[in-house]
Amino acid sequence: MRDARVDSLARILVRYSTEVKEGETCLIEGPTAGEPLIAAVYEEVLQAGGHPVVAISVEGQAATFFRRASDAQLEWVSPLAEWAADASDCRIGIGAETNTRELSGVPPERQSKRRKATRHLMEKTLRRDAEGTHRWVYTLFPTNGYAADAEMSLAEFEDFYYRACLADDPDPLGAWQRASEECKRLADWAQGHEEVRVTAPGTDIKLGIAGRKFVPADGKRNMPDGEFFTAPVEDSVEGEVSFHLPAMVGGREVAGVRLRFEFGRVVDASAERGEEYLVSLLDTDEGARRLGELGIGTNYGIDRGTRDVLLDEKIGGTVHMAVGASYPECGGRNESAVHTDLVCDLRRGGRIELDGQAFQENGRFLV
Repeated sequence: MRDARVDSLARILVRYSTEVKEGETCLIEGPTAGEPLIAAVYEEVLQAGGHPVVAISVEGQAATFFRRASDAQLEWVSPLAEWAADASDCRIGIGAETNTRELSGVPPERQSKRRKATRHLMEKTLRRDAEGTHRWVYTLFPTNGYAADAEMSLAEFEDFYYRACLADDPDPLGAWQRASEECKRLADWAQGHEEVRVTAPGTDIKLGIAGRKFVPADGKRNMPDGEFFTAPVEDSVEGEVSFHLPAMVGGREVAGVRLRFEFGRVVDASAERGEEYLVSLLDTDEGARRLGELGIGTNYGIDRGTRDVLLDEKIGGTVHMAVGASYPECGGRNESAVHTDLVCDLRRGGRIELDGQAFQENGRFLV
């Protein structure tokens, strides 16, 4: 029998996150390990009157691709991926990795070549999303791989994950409506300021935000969700930031990251673990050394790091900064094949100021 929380999460994804309507196409993507959630989403899309298109990958497929693909194959783009970016109405992506480190042996330059080949897909998706002609959401299906990274048993991780998604709430759609209202309140308060300053141990960084829009992230693109974000003015970022939570990026653990910015550009980068891969990301293209996003977490139901940025960037009391592409709806202009989020924990000695006024201290909002 399927876990009732899986059906609840599927309902959230289809009825709340993407709001699939009658006659709309909805691409459902995920690996075989996520079959219970893929099947539940498929049923929900049909019940909503949509046309589901399912794309399932097999276990180990990504590792096999990077190990065996020629340069020409690395640069080839699937017609299905082109259709999804150009013409699909909705897209629901489901991560269900059983081995989150399977790409750790792939040379960084091969991953970089693939990112460059598919960059236009991300740009089209972001543009259509900003225009309101495409809706998408990404979530996880709990696996032993994610549980191991989070240092939990599978049962513990399932409880943790479904709680973070509000899938265990008797009225999950109503619960997300209430969470959305609080997220929008904070985003509205931050709107209209000119500068953000973030301080914490190892961190003192200023980011210009004049003319940029704060967007509330309330379950419409990520599930779980809970943040509001903007795009810093491209040449405004100055100072140094230490990212406290380790993350899995491209199959590698990257931890203890420190970045120093001058005139908006990363001029020095180091990491206690995964430094070589971090630098390879920053060297992908010109835009990869600039910040595309500043996000502020609001989901206090996520109370610990898991090494998965989908969860960790939403932790109430953290900020995250993404090197690479910015979101057009924020007014950002930075272009890159990269968008990599890193998380700075402010719950112990951190502070956010907006134009010199305290906005958050020790992880708690003051407004």
